[in-house]
Amino acid sequence: MSTSTILIYIFFGSAALAYITYGKTQRKVIALFSGIGLAIVPYFGLEMWLMVLVSLLLMTLPFVIRL
Repeated sequence: MSTSTILIYIFFGSAALAYITYGKTQRKVIALFSGIGLAIVPYFGLEMWLMVLVSLLLMTLPFVIRL
């Protein structure tokens, strides 16, 4: 595992924690589920480019869908 892979995992993991915390405290369902999705995505063993793409889509989802 290269250094860039580890840094990508750390970045998306910390973003997942931030989205989950924000979603729980502000009662924003989309942010909460985006955070949970960000936490689960690395466990699927996807290609790195696909994991980054899915994670970026999950990170932009709360800004696009406002409930």
